[in-house]
Amino acid sequence: MLLMTQEFARAVELLQAGELVAFPTETVYGLGADAANPQAVAKIFAAKGRPADHPLIVHLPGAAFLDRWARDIPAVAWELAEAFWPGPLTLILKRAPEVPYAVTGGQETVGVRVPAHPVALDLLRAYAQAGGGRNGMCGIAAPSANRFGRISPTDAAHVQEELGNSVALILDGGPCLVGIESTIIDLSRGDELPPRLLRPGHFTPEQIAMVIGILPELPEVRSGGNEPRVSGSLDAHYAPLTPMRLVATAQLPEVISEVRKAGRRCGLLVRTRQTLSVLPHSQRQLPDHPEGYARGLYAALRQLDQAGNDVIVVEDIPADSSWGAVADRLRRAACGSGSA
Repeated sequence: MLLMTQEFARAVELLQAGELVAFPTETVYGLGADAANPQAVAKIFAAKGRPADHPLIVHLPGAAFLDRWARDIPAVAWELAEAFWPGPLTLILKRAPEVPYAVTGGQETVGVRVPAHPVALDLLRAYAQAGGGRNGMCGIAAPSANRFGRISPTDAAHVQEELGNSVALILDGGPCLVGIESTIIDLSRGDELPPRLLRPGHFTPEQIAMVIGILPELPEVRSGGNEPRVSGSLDAHYAPLTPMRLVATAQLPEVISEVRKAGRRCGLLVRTRQTLSVLPHSQRQLPDHPEGYARGLYAALRQLDQAGNDVIVVEDIPADSSWGAVADRLRRAACGSGSA
C-alpha cells in the first residue's frame, strides 16, 4: 500500500513537533516519536502505560547513522548490519553521550535497528532529509503500538483499537509481513566477549552465527543478572485479556470437551487439522511452519480475544529451534493472560 507524499510530510512535521506517529514495520506496527526528544519519548510511555525503566528501540534510516547513537561499536556490529539491515534485527550497543536516558530506560546501552518495511524506511529517510529531529540525530523510537504487555498490532486497525486518539497520525502500510518482534542481540560487551541473544525473533541464532562465526550465548546457558533490559523481556507480554492455555495436540479433544461441559466458551488456535466431537466456540488455524505461523499469530490471538471466549486453547508447537521465537511469544502471552 503506497502512501501519499503529503502523509509523510505530515508525519515528519508531527514527529519534529514532539508528537506521536504510528507506522508499520515488517515486524509489528510501531508507536513513533523523536528518540532524541525526552518529552516526546515520555508521550510513548504515557500512551502505552509502559514502565519508564523499560527501554525503547531506536529505528534508523540506515547503518550510516549508527555512530550517532552508539560508541565503541564492535566489528561484529557492522558485519551484522551489513548482513541483516534493513531487517528485523536489533543490536544492543553502548550509548553515545548524546542519547537521552529516557529512551534507554536509564541504561548505558541503546537498542537500534533499520526496519525493512518500505513505509518505515520512507518515513525515516524523509525525517532525516527534513533535519532528523532534535540535534539532527535522525532516530525514531518505536515500541509496538499497543497498551503495554498486550497483543502487538500487525495492522493499522489494531493500532486504532488499542490507542485511539493517543496517536496524532497512523500511517497504514497494510499487514506486517514478519508478524513478531525483532531478534535482539547484545553487543555491548565489545569484541572480547561473545554476543548474547536477549530476545528471539525472525533471525535465528544459527543465522547470526553464519555471519559472525560464533553462536550467540542463549538465555538457558547464560549466568544471568547482568544483561541489559530490553523490550519484550518480561515473563508476561504479548498477552490477550482472555486466559490462554498451551495444550499438546493429543490432549486438545479432552481439554475442549472439559471447557464446554463446564459451560465456558472456548476459542481454539491450531496449526494442524483437528477432528473434534465437541466444537469450540471459535477457531483459527495458522500455517504449520514457523514463518507463516508468526505472521498470523497476533491477529489470530486478537480475534479470539474479542470473540467472547472464556478461555483460549492453543495447540502446542514443535520443540524445534526454528520455532524458538514463536515459542517465546506463546509462553509470555500465556503467562500474561493469567491462569485458565
